[in-house]
Parts: sequence; structure tokens; C-alpha cells
Amino acid sequence: MSSAWSWYVMILVVLNIGGCALLLWWTARRRGGESTSGTAGTTGHVWDGDLREYTKPMPRWWIIWFYLTIVFAIAYLVWYPGFGNFAGSSGWTAAKEHDAAVALAQEKLAPLFARFDGQPIDRIATDPEGLALGKSIFANNCAACHGSDARGAKGFPNLVDDDWQWGGSPDDILATVLNGRQAAMPPMGAALGGDEVVTQVAVYVQSLSGQKVDPGMAAAGKPKFELLCAACHTPAGTGNPLLGAPNLTDTIWLYGSDFNTIRDGIVNGHAGQMPAHLPLIGETRVRLAAAWVYAQSHPSNDSAKNP
Repeated sequence: MSSAWSWYVMILVVLNIGGCALLLWWTARRRGGESTSGTAGTTGHVWDGDLREYTKPMPRWWIIWFYLTIVFAIAYLVWYPGFGNFAGSSGWTAAKEHDAAVALAQEKLAPLFARFDGQPIDRIATDPEGLALGKSIFANNCAACHGSDARGAKGFPNLVDDDWQWGGSPDDILATVLNGRQAAMPPMGAALGGDEVVTQVAVYVQSLSGQKVDPGMAAAGKPKFELLCAACHTPAGTGNPLLGAPNLTDTIWLYGSDFNTIRDGIVNGHAGQMPAHLPLIGETRVRLAAAWVYAQSHPSNDSAKNP
């Protein structure tokens, strides 16, 4: 909080507490007196002939409790943060409270996860309890991007098929979840040399996956593809898992296989990022989540797919 906002909050707090105390003192001092109508102890307001509004003071016990609430508010602001940038004499913060709660939860869950420490994910994938834990961890940390069923969405890979941009072996999957991935498709429009050439290359890329295209356009785009795109995708377009370059010859597309989507990808590139989960959830939880993912694409395991 900036110093200006801190002063604003402090002044507002002082005005509110001081105003409450002043209003209480002022109203408590008022006693019944002569009204303008000459009726003692009333405000002079009369309804239905005999219903009068009196000026009797509030009960003493009510006034005392009101003062105690003001004292409590001041004590609270001394002990806890709330008075601008003043941290409070207790040193309490929401971050410390959160960290303490997390540490307590980790301590309680440690025995549950302990037996999976360091286990290969293909072994965990055969353990029903490991798969149940992995599914829960996936739902809490991965489903936002890949979907609760792990089938992905546009720009987020489907994890239940056998197509893997960075490799689908147990070690590859574990490395992906542990350390994350950065998939960078650079903009190639300028390098290819104009809209016509970009269109030709996009058509050729469509032809690689068996789509019906103009043969002449595809033939014109092939040399440019082999010159500039083959370095990552290979001359045949089969991709390179070491670079995260996808296979362009199958029917699985991360962003879409229509002409406009492919052309836009060539012109503007793509920047996909899978965040590293090791610092977020720890190694054992990563192994459990990766094991569940591995089981979804390897149903031949004894575990099959955990429902």
C-alpha cells in the first residue's frame, strides 16, 4: 500500500472511531427537558392525541457496552494490521496464516504420499491408490488447461491419445510435468517472403495430413517448407519431440487444421508454455499426477483407466 493510501485509511479509521465516540458522548449527555410545546421530557411530537416521543437517555449498560466496542476496535488495530501500513504488534499476516495452514496440511498428508516417493510413474500407474491420488492432483492443478477428462482444448494438448509433442515415455512425461515446456513457433511470414508464399506453404502443410488441397499450390509450397520449416518439423513433416515440434502428417492438431488457422500460425507463430510444477506441488505429487496421465494414454497397464 502506498503511503498516500495508508494515510487515507488511517484518517478514515480515526474519523470513524472518533465520530462514534463523540456521537455516543453527545447523545448520552442529552436529558429530558422542556419542549417547545411545554411538555417536559418529550420532543414535542404527539400522534393520535396522546402518543408522545420521549427524550429519555439510553440505558447505562448499553452505553458501557458501546464504549467497550470502541476500546476493542482500538485494541484490535494495535494488535492486528488494519491501520494503514502499521503491521500490528502481533506480527500477524494472512500469508503467515496461510503458510502455517499449508504446513499443517502437508504434515497430515505426508504419510499418505510417502510410499510413492521416487517411484517410476509407470509403476505408480499400476497402483489403484496412486491413480486415485493422481487423479485428484490432476483435477486440482492441471484440469484448468487440459480439462477434467484430460482431453485438452485448442492450444492445450489432449493427454489421452498416443500423440506426444515432447515424447510419451514415462521419463518424458515426468520431465514435462516436473520442469515444464516452452513451445515456441516463431513468426515465419516475413522469412517466407510474402502472402502468396505463406498461402502455398499453408496449403502444403494441409496436404501432409492428407487433406484435399490444390495440388499446384501444395507443390509450390513444398520447397519453401523444406528450406525453412524442415529444420524443426523434418523434411517429411513428422516433427521432432526433442524440440517440441509437432508431427504435421497425422490428424491431430493443437490449434486446428483449417487453412486460416494454419496460415495464422505461420504468420504470427505460437508461444505455448507448460509451467513447471515441481516448485508448485513438489516432486511426489508431480509423480502421482504424471502417473495418472500416463495411465490415460497407456490403457494396456494392469490398472487400465482409473474412473
